[in-house]
Amino acid sequence: MVYASDTAETSNVKGKFATYAYRAFGAESPAPPIVLLQRFRGTMDHWDPAFLEVLASQKRVIIFDNAGVGESTGEVPDTIAGAAERVKDFLDALGVEKADVLGWSMGGMTALVTALNYPEAVRRLMVLGSTPGGLPDPNEPNQRVFDVMTSPTNVDEDYIFLFFGDHEEGRRSGLESLRRLDTRLLKSQAEVAPEAWGNQLQACMKFMGGENAAWDRLEEIEVPMLVANGAHDVMLPSEHSFAMAKRSNNVTTVIYGDEGHGFLFPHYEDFGNIILNFLR
Repeated sequence: MVYASDTAETSNVKGKFATYAYRAFGAESPAPPIVLLQRFRGTMDHWDPAFLEVLASQKRVIIFDNAGVGESTGEVPDTIAGAAERVKDFLDALGVEKADVLGWSMGGMTALVTALNYPEAVRRLMVLGSTPGGLPDPNEPNQRVFDVMTSPTNVDEDYIFLFFGDHEEGRRSGLESLRRLDTRLLKSQAEVAPEAWGNQLQACMKFMGGENAAWDRLEEIEVPMLVANGAHDVMLPSEHSFAMAKRSNNVTTVIYGDEGHGFLFPHYEDFGNIILNFLR
């Protein structure tokens, strides 16, 4: 199958902090676009094209590399607030006054702070496989998770462990998702440089430790929010999602009992349509 995201051209737009590389594709609509914020060490080439295809069937989809990542210039900030500031910079540079913002993992942290610090820019908020940071008694990942996620290079087995689960079905669906990425990645070899992801790691650790975290501000978020995760997430356990949902207003929560951190990709059709229904 030829996916829209695999053939979309890469464009560039200059903001205050960087020249941002992005791709826009999908249904033309007067409604706000859906803007996706990527995970730790992820680029716009690391979104599963099957998941994006479902979203693009009804929405204008925008994926991009935040400052200092992938094909974008600039430097990666060492705070989540800095990452959110650059999301707003990107939207301003594009002339997008309001967007539906979806963030996965680290991108979910950034999405939360974007909605808190720039509420005028966000119509709907989606926080996937993430955390509000600053939880009083957080369930934290074990040492193996930290070792794998900070390994100099990652291979299929690392992604299976981190995102999909080291069991037969998780391995099968995970490998299918990873092979769908090959159309872009085999050509681009896109990755985040060590210095850049080092700053990302600092930002995540500070946020989870409470610095500029969203936990104490969740009730400020007035827009509808979708919180989702896999019950077996080894990176940001689903307890973070439950705690966020209980503390927030106007929130819809989805937990996949058979999946982990990367639940959105094996369940791309089902979850993609949940998102589309939420955005209606």
